Amino acid sequence: MTDVAIIDSGGANIASLRFALGRLGAEATLTTDPVELREARRVILPGVGAAGDAMQRLQSLGLVQVIRRLEQPVLGICLGMQLLFDSSDEGGTACLGIIPARVRRFPDRDGLPVPHMGWNQLEFAGTHPLLHGIAPGEYVYFVHSYRADAGPWTVSTCDYGGPFSALVQHGNFCGAQFHPERSGRVGARLLANFLELG
Repeated sequence: MTDVAIIDSGGANIASLRFALGRLGAEATLTTDPVELREARRVILPGVGAAGDAMQRLQSLGLVQVIRRLEQPVLGICLGMQLLFDSSDEGGTACLGIIPARVRRFPDRDGLPVPHMGWNQLEFAGTHPLLHGIAPGEYVYFVHSYRADAGPWTVSTCDYGGPFSALVQHGNFCGAQFHPERSGRVGARLLANFLELG
């Protein structure tokens, strides 16, 4: 049984994610095989790019229902987190529908360019196993133009012209808006914590 199955969603961050998991001693398999996904101990849904393209790829691979029915710990990263929601303003895209909310574009504001890109600080909405060993105010790395508002699913927030969800959880599904594979020690700790879920 595979430690971690990474869904081959075509994201550009997959190589660095596999490397980050390998440094933690995890066997990570890149796959689109429904059987491998169902049998893996944990599943990661990465993503970089447009929501519509990513959902179209998942649909063409027959993975939408497979993902929705996974029962082991699942972690969506960046766009992968956004795909866990009902829908996205990006092209009016219908997403996986696991978290009952819509992902919206950052509004244009003076001094706050879109995309939100670079290091920003985490604030905690409560305790969570994914945050073990991570302190409020620590920095992680973001690159995104769309965000999920804070809600009952929010584990951690970040501020960029107002709070948004940086880390979410709904049942066995979790999501990180930031890139743990690019976030140094804090990101490595989050991935290590994910490997201990279950």
